[in-house]
Amino acid sequence: MKYELDLHCHTIASGHAYSTLEENAKSASEKGLKLIGLTDHAPKMPGAPHIFYFHNLKVVPETLHGVRILKGAEVNIIDRDGSVDLDDYTLKSLDIVIASLHPPCINFGTIEENTKTIIGAIRNQRINVIGHPDDSRFPLDYELVVKEAKEHNTLLEVNNSSLDPNSFRLNSVNNCTKMLELCMKYKASIIIGSDSHISCDVGNFSNAQMVLERVGFPEDLIVNTSIDKLKKYINIDN
Repeated sequence: MKYELDLHCHTIASGHAYSTLEENAKSASEKGLKLIGLTDHAPKMPGAPHIFYFHNLKVVPETLHGVRILKGAEVNIIDRDGSVDLDDYTLKSLDIVIASLHPPCINFGTIEENTKTIIGAIRNQRINVIGHPDDSRFPLDYELVVKEAKEHNTLLEVNNSSLDPNSFRLNSVNNCTKMLELCMKYKASIIIGSDSHISCDVGNFSNAQMVLERVGFPEDLIVNTSIDKLKKYINIDN
């Protein structure tokens, strides 16, 4: 399967990643990707950049090394209503917004609490992707989540980093499998994210690919295979 894009990529600005945007774009170009996301952590994550970093993304060129750059953020979900740590003024200036649950920014909850939290984020029109909804420390009712994502045109992420055997997230393979089976049932599209924190991992979907193949997930529901598919979920020009 040929992939054209990777929306979930971090740079040294996130505080715990090891490559620059320039290095990420070069790596993406060498791998034949056409588009990557610049999605550094939003301010509530320890070590993350100040909000001015996101306001200044206008200085980033549209392309680097022939690769289109979507300027965005991985925002932190910070309460049970699904609120996030960037204001609406900032969110609407971004090309791509991934919203995720991170332990430094919200407490672990019950399945009911976490499901309510994720659904609140899905219903926020500024949020395009729910990042790594695969961690048993944040248990979810996947049927409710998939149905809401389908209804609100929000992409659920299959996170390659979560699926690494050394990942600190719990039970991600089983949780992703369950989510993917429900996505097939409801014909809900997914996005694969490398969640790269170093340039050599940009576009690395090897762990995700194994799970997708195991469940027989159809290519037409994988957004990474076409920028045209992405345009159905994210308002980007040509």
